[in-house]
Amino acid sequence: MSFTDRRFGQVSVLMADNLGAVPYGNSVVVHGSDGVLVVDPSLALDHDPVGADAVLISHAHEDHIAGLKYFDTPAYAHHLDAPAVASTEVMVSQYGLAPPERRVVEQFIDSQFALPPTREVGPLPNGHAFDLGDRTATLIHLPGHTPGHCGLLVEPDGFLYLADIDLTSFGPMYGDRDSSVDDFLTSMDVVDAIDARWYGTFHQKGVVEGRPEFQVRLRAYRDKLLSRETRLLEFLGEPRSLAEIVDHRLVYRAHVRAPYVEAVEERTATLHLERLIAAGQVAVHPDPTRYRRVD
Repeated sequence: MSFTDRRFGQVSVLMADNLGAVPYGNSVVVHGSDGVLVVDPSLALDHDPVGADAVLISHAHEDHIAGLKYFDTPAYAHHLDAPAVASTEVMVSQYGLAPPERRVVEQFIDSQFALPPTREVGPLPNGHAFDLGDRTATLIHLPGHTPGHCGLLVEPDGFLYLADIDLTSFGPMYGDRDSSVDDFLTSMDVVDAIDARWYGTFHQKGVVEGRPEFQVRLRAYRDKLLSRETRLLEFLGEPRSLAEIVDHRLVYRAHVRAPYVEAVEERTATLHLERLIAAGQVAVHPDPTRYRRVD
């Protein structure tokens, strides 16, 4: 897989030829007068194409780390995700997989991404600013997808990198052990309030120009998340177990088969059940293994 270098001011997006569809992605390069910052080197890279001075990993998922092995420069991540970025074992542990599924996922990551088992990664605080001379790149903490998931605001270009708030029709993903629906919704509010010229995503959408178009896409993306709760409430018209909800599928289509699907569906269902119970819209049935809608 190769990539195309698209420029937005002094920001380059190294767009994978498949537009960054999983497992590939669209890496970002910030060209400053005193340094070059690479963000999320993807599987589309097989070398350092820009002479980077530093690398930022937006969060601890293998597709965002895939090309890090080609960069002999300091690498950084938000302090909440830095341990998982630094260790493949820690990263996979956060997926919450049962042992058989975990082994399959570990084998897939090894064959597809060829990650070294450990990496040197420096932890960064909220709001850290990379001083690149005539450019600053400021870390924007956007948890929900993972606890340390971050975007990046590049000024004076007005380029906001959204990482995996990716605006796809598939919708938000929050199926890891430490993911959060509430945090994801708050993070969408955070980026909604930032008036940028360009909004870049790691997957598929690439770059959206202008806040009005971005807000339209973000609203549809948020609605996709909320539609899962609507579907869950409809399904709970009669008492259901968590296993039945997982089998019903809130995230993936019925035909999708992969070793991580059940874990993602279970975590997603659990998070939505917790929200709906707290809102008084769902209750635990007298049978404590089942849930029902409150009418």
